[in-house]
Parts: sequence; C-alpha cells; structure tokens
Amino acid sequence: MTINVSRRGFLAGSVAGTTALLVGVNAKGVLTAGSTAAAATTDLNPFVKIDGNGTVTVIIKHFEMGQGTTTGLATLVAEELDANWDKVQTDFAPADDKRYANLFFGGQGTGGSTSIANSYMQYREAGAAARDLLVRAAAQSWGVDASSISIEDGMLKSGGNSGHFGEFVAIATTLEAVEKPAIKTPDQFKLIGSDKLHRKDNTSKTDGTAIFAMDVNLPGMIYAAIIRSPKFGGTVVSFDDADAKEVGGFIAAQVLPNKAGVVAFGKNTWSAFQARDALSVEWDFSAAETRSTDALIADHKSLLDAPQYNLGKEITAQTVAPVLDGAADTIDAEFSFPFLAHAPLESLNCTIEPTENGVRLHDGCQFPSLTRPTLAAILGLEPSQVEIKTLYAGGSFGRRASPTADYNAEAAMAFAVSGRKVPVKLVWSREDDIKGGYYRPMAAHRAKVGLDADGKVIGWDHRVAVKSIMKGSPMEPMTVHDGIDHTSAEGVAGGLYSIPNQAIGLSDFQTEVPILWWRSVGHTHTAFAMESLMDMVATQTGQDPIDMRLSMLDPAAPNPARMIEAIKLVREISGWKKGDKRGFACHYSFNTCVAVVADITVEDSSVHVNKLFMAVECGVAINPDVIRAQMEGGAGYALSAIYRNEITLTDGEVDQYNFPDYELLRNSEMPEVEVAIVPSNNAPTGVGEPGVPPTGPAVANAIFAQTGKRIMDLPMSKAGFDFM
Repeated sequence: MTINVSRRGFLAGSVAGTTALLVGVNAKGVLTAGSTAAAATTDLNPFVKIDGNGTVTVIIKHFEMGQGTTTGLATLVAEELDANWDKVQTDFAPADDKRYANLFFGGQGTGGSTSIANSYMQYREAGAAARDLLVRAAAQSWGVDASSISIEDGMLKSGGNSGHFGEFVAIATTLEAVEKPAIKTPDQFKLIGSDKLHRKDNTSKTDGTAIFAMDVNLPGMIYAAIIRSPKFGGTVVSFDDADAKEVGGFIAAQVLPNKAGVVAFGKNTWSAFQARDALSVEWDFSAAETRSTDALIADHKSLLDAPQYNLGKEITAQTVAPVLDGAADTIDAEFSFPFLAHAPLESLNCTIEPTENGVRLHDGCQFPSLTRPTLAAILGLEPSQVEIKTLYAGGSFGRRASPTADYNAEAAMAFAVSGRKVPVKLVWSREDDIKGGYYRPMAAHRAKVGLDADGKVIGWDHRVAVKSIMKGSPMEPMTVHDGIDHTSAEGVAGGLYSIPNQAIGLSDFQTEVPILWWRSVGHTHTAFAMESLMDMVATQTGQDPIDMRLSMLDPAAPNPARMIEAIKLVREISGWKKGDKRGFACHYSFNTCVAVVADITVEDSSVHVNKLFMAVECGVAINPDVIRAQMEGGAGYALSAIYRNEITLTDGEVDQYNFPDYELLRNSEMPEVEVAIVPSNNAPTGVGEPGVPPTGPAVANAIFAQTGKRIMDLPMSKAGFDFM
C-alpha cells in the first residue's frame, strides 16, 4: 500500500475532525506555531505535530536508510516535550529546500553524517516551543500559573488538574510561540542518552509494514529496465528489439533522450528485465573508457611523480627533499586502492506518476534538493510541480545521492518516452548496480618519511592521485578551493598529527568511470595510508604504537583532547600492552574521533578477526544503542571492503556482476565488536561514517604485528591472505 501525500495534504493530515498543533520555524528561521486549520495559508515549517489524541508526530527532514535518524530526531523532540515515547511517531517531510534544508548543506539532503549534528538544536527548540505552548494553554484552561504545571510522559499536571497533550491543542494553536524557548540542561535529560528506547522503525521493519521504495505498487503502473553501455561513456547508435517482442509482458523499448541507454518497458519487473536483456544494441565507444585495471593503476601511479596541486602551501616536495636526503633513516611506501561499489541491499529503484499539477516521485530520496530540479528540467516542469514522497531506503552508503540524481533522472526520461500517462517504476538489478553504477574512486598514495637519529619524524613527502569526487558537483563550492578538491586528501591534510615539513601533493585522475562519495568519502583511503605509515614509524623506531600517536597529536588539530580521550578509552577496554601482537589505528572524520584495537588470529595464510575494540567520541550520545550499531556496521562494512572487494575492468568493462564475485562479509567473518562511548556534553557529531576509516588499518597493522607482512595494496586478498 502506498499513501500519496502532497504538502497541503501533509500539513492537514491528522485525526479526522480534530485540530493539530504545528510547531516549526518560518521562512526567517523564527519559531512559530499554528494549527492544521490555518496551515494552508500560514508560512510554517512544522517539525512537531500534535493531534487531538495527544499523539506527537515528529517530522523528519532527513531520510532513513537504516542509520537511525527517525529515532534520533524523535528523541530530541520527545526529550524537550517530556512526551510519552510510545505515543511519539514519525513522518518524512515533503520536498522543500527552504523549509527543510540541511543547515550544513543549504539544501534538503541527508549525508556526511550530519543529520543529528545539524538538527540538534533545531529539533530540541521545536520540542521545547511545543512544550511551552501546551503549558501556557493548560494554564489558561485551568486558570493556574504556568509555573505550577509539570509534564511527565505526555501528561500535564497542576494540583488536582491533569490532562494529555491533545486536550490543550485547540488553545495552544491560538498562542504565539516564543522565539528562543528554554531547553533542558544535560542533567535533566531522561531520553537523550537512554539505552532503553526502542528504535522507531524497529516494529514496522520487523512485521513487514514498513514501506520501502521497492514496495510501491500503483494502479496501472508499468515497469522499466535499462540496458546501459558496457563501457563507461558509450552512447547508443541503434537497437533491435525483435527478440524482446517475443518476451511475454513486453510493452515497448525506447532510446533514452541522452542516448546513454535503451529502456525496455514491461508489465512486471521480470518481463522488463527479460526484454531488456533480449535487446541488441550497437554502441559508440569513441569517448568511452577502454583501459583495464592494470593500466588504470599504472596511470594513477605515474601521476605521483609530479603532483598537480600542492596542499602544504609553502612546504613542497622540493623544500622537503633536502630534509629527507639528510635524514638518518627513511621509510618509503606506496599504496593502491581499487574502485568499490556501494552495494546497498535494496537495489536502486523509484516510481514516477503523473499528477494533476505535474509528477510525484516515490523514492528513498537522499537529496531532494538535487532530485527535484533534475526531474523538473527533464520533464519541462517547474520544481514546485515535482512532489517527492520519501520512503524508507534499504541502505545507501552514498549511492542514492549522486550529483546527477542519476537513477531518478533515468526514471524521468523513461516516464517521458513512455507517454507520461501511467506511473513508471524503474528498477535496477544487482548486476546493473555492480557493473554500471557509481564507485568509490581508485586511488594511489606514495609517501617518504624521514627520521632523525632519535627516531623522530623530521620530514614527510606524501602524494595522492585520485579522481575528484566534488568537482562538477553541487558540493564543489564547499569543498574545492584554488582548484583543489580537499576531500581527495582529507585525513592526510588537516590530520591528527604534528608532522614537521609535511608536503602533500595531489593529482586529479581522469576517467569516464563514474565515481561518487562512498561511506566516509576520502577518509576511506587516506586513513588506511596514514595509519599504516604511523605504524611503520612506530615499528622502525621501536615505539609503542599508541604512545607514539599520543605524543604526535597536533595541539592545533581539530579537537585533540577528544581524540586523547578516545585513545585512552580504547586502550583501557582492550587491555592494550606494549608489545602486543595486535593492531591499533585512530582517525578523525566527520568531526568524530574513533580509535580501534584489532585482535586477530593468523594461521598460515588464513586470517580471522576475533574482536574489535572501538572507542568513539561523538559529543553527547543521543541514542547510545544507535551509535554502537553504527560503529559495528561501519566496522563490518570496512571489513567487507578490505578483505576481498574490488571493482576491476577489462578493456573498460567491469568484471564483477553480483555478490558471488563482489562478496559481502559473511556472518562467520564478523568479529565481536565492543564499542565504548566517551562521555561528553559536547554538541553531537557524526556516527554513520567515522567507524569505517580506522577499522581497515587496525586490522592491517595487526596482520603485520603477527606476520611481519605489510599490506599496502587493497584488497588484502592480493597479499595472499584469505579470511574466515
């Protein structure tokens, strides 16, 4: 079942025949309130809706892909409201860039582990404003002083008077919200920081009532599947659908307007896939990528000889060279990282249907601010004519947020060539995603570290070659300065450590292979290189890896005190001792500090990670259980990638096709993970991505500790190891 909700319908939706209190901010960012009766003409951005039954609905401006945003944002509102958690529900916000903008991005979207961080005060203040309105409404109703009223579990009380939220909604909607309501101090928290809250999406995802994009089934809907160029950058010359016409349920086939593929329409998913596979297409590969993996790696490494950009300002490879030449000892290392697929378990899909005013998109939509104008441009509409019904997404890891809104754009083109009369559902197969999706970019690093006679670092020449993710994307103004995409070297530049004479060179690799932010973006490769190099320095100088890092933390780096706390905590819970044959790594990403100790067993060439100890400093822990889940999930995602995952090409065509040759982590391979959260009252920071970067190097450093073999080319299976 799918419920179609327009913005007007969304604002008016509550229990039939009742008035609902709406609390949010207006276009000027000022808290305000109103009722559903006036919502159609009131300039509101409601985060809190309370109906006549006392049910609190928290409006979620960030979509849910399993990372816990619905629970986190609901917790913030419920905490300030003193609501009954069991009577709090959630609904996704409609598409509206101005009213539901991510405060860090300036547009509506979810990503970069920003959901809780950018919404922390916004949602708390909305909850506090709603509480204030209800208190004043109750005071007016009972004829008592507002200061005499208390709230507990959604019930207001004063003397012998008591009542639930819904009883005071009608009066509350006539009152004016305060601009800056009083919010709780940390010692007053009852829900924030609680381990006892069940996730708001647990029940529906368990009993099957949760609606994902793949579940959408509209009357008269047809299905679309696309055959795309086997080489990236290829375009359609012509096609023959004679064999497709023999497929039962086949409707028609059309070249997409951008000539990037041919869409086959069917009466169901199976017929669309079968018809698509039966098409014979002639391709133009004149502008396509035709290199194989070995050549791509070699071409990356050739760029390391003469970096295109210098990130160290006055410190360059030329100025560091004499320092390194005069060093008592040097460490040389070269790393290579493959393309990686995002591989979310719900394959890409979305549905477009015609409406009286334009179209409606049903999607687990990660970036409405990108999708809405893209669809409008393709279909010749105004963005206001594009509605977006956001549903649950079965994972993303960055894939649903491509700068081109690629699969949404494909659906719009398919809808356009279908005649625009009936809903069109586009579905990607797993093979479509593995062979023709967007990828974590291939990267190469080369570093030379100079040590003095006392074993201290005196110079560091670090070079990176990787295709820019941000150039040409809407994020370019935020991340690209002086021609440098700073996400390409984040974690090397602006890292944790005080490194004298550090030169950082960067080159942008060019390829038609489409690349995209992948879970933790540039940190996916920079953390592995940096933490491996730090371990090499500790080994070369006979220092304890943890003690050495603590001594090298840069006082001017972001939040060194927080990283110190994370490192000390992981050392404590792991029982780390100098000389342990275990691995350690730490990394700062998305404003969060994570430290990891890896405990492994190696038998011949078989490696088993027995346990990971993880300590995280992410500010105030809104939902500790969600934080632990994200650290555990990040660790598992990282292990999948480092063990054996890679996307390789032969003459420009991807070799892998599905999970049999792009394997996910098996249950038997997942280690026990013990997560400790550093107690903090700092503002919350990201947790969805920071667990990924330090996991890989911690395991690699543990393998070295036990075998003496340093892994510098991923995946680890290239070094002859298998995993159990």
